[in-house]
Amino acid sequence: MNTRLSPLHVAVIGEELAVAWNDGTESFFPLEELRRHCPCAVCQGEADVLGEVERPTRQFSAESFNLRQLMTVGGYALQPQWADGHATGIYSFSYLRGLSSHKPSAA
Repeated sequence: MNTRLSPLHVAVIGEELAVAWNDGTESFFPLEELRRHCPCAVCQGEADVLGEVERPTRQFSAESFNLRQLMTVGGYALQPQWADGHATGIYSFSYLRGLSSHKPSAA
């Protein structure tokens, strides 16, 4: 049986987002790294009709790395809201997993 990847528990611990996945692994994301890897078009740019992507210049402040809220989007993603007001990034579970170095949970 192929089970879709999903988080069982998500928590902010200090300066990290901790995720316990349904496959028995855990991932830890430094909040600053998570924000810097925001997948939204405002942060990463988007392709024009010719496929060219112009990457925007981003300015960060201390508020940029302060996580205010984390919402679930459907059954496939998490959407953080940062203290500087940025909230357009939708991190699919597979995208998040790809950003992490994960390890087996100690059950």
